[in-house]
Amino acid sequence: MNDIHSDETAIEVRDLTVAYGQQPVLWDVDVSVPKGVLLAVLGPNGAGKTTFIKSILDLVPVAGGSIRIHGRPYRRNRSRVAYVPQRGSVDWDFPTHVLDVVEMGTYGRLGWFRRPGAAEREQALKALAQVEMTAYAHRQISQLSGGQQQRVFLARALVQDAEVYLMDEPFQGVDATTERTIVELLKRLRERGKTVVVVHHDLQTVQEYFDHVLLLNGRRIAAGPVAEVFTEENLRATYGGRVAFLSSLLTQRAP
Repeated sequence: MNDIHSDETAIEVRDLTVAYGQQPVLWDVDVSVPKGVLLAVLGPNGAGKTTFIKSILDLVPVAGGSIRIHGRPYRRNRSRVAYVPQRGSVDWDFPTHVLDVVEMGTYGRLGWFRRPGAAEREQALKALAQVEMTAYAHRQISQLSGGQQQRVFLARALVQDAEVYLMDEPFQGVDATTERTIVELLKRLRERGKTVVVVHHDLQTVQEYFDHVLLLNGRRIAAGPVAEVFTEENLRATYGGRVAFLSSLLTQRAP
């Protein structure tokens, strides 16, 4: 696999191996994610997609290998990384308002002893406007629909003004309007030179939404530009016989 010069690489993963107990989840994964791309992480259930994201974030123990974000370990570069977790992993019953959740995205810059002030509130309101949630700023998060909750977490990520955005299934359980809003937001981030890595499951939208793809199934099957990697051969190697509509899928082209 050819290395990309470090100035052009947002995430560099080498020989990544992760196991839960004696059960390997990922092994010997090598991936270079170029700066300024929209990358989909694809694979069947249990393929290690979420584990891959959490490994980059230092949220799971790594048995072997190395991970660099813009040339440095995550712990030395965490301010340049924003994370949107799976919506199902969040306690939405926690008693807080939408604006408070978004302001949490500013905590990394403020440190432990400063509270968000007027400037941070303005940033949070701007982020809510970008995801079309301004009218809900003072609503309890438990009162929101699934799509609205996802927008709030995207706004929280936006106020971090990161260089790398990691998102775990941001389209899961959202309505079509929210999905379009998210896609437009991701494309705007890419236009600003940000790198966006998205765990994704809908093969039919990959060519429309993304320009790079990583195919995982315990190991790296293939990675690179969608036009080169999103092929029938690679998808069959990733999903096996579970993808019955491959031929028709791959004849589709994004508008």
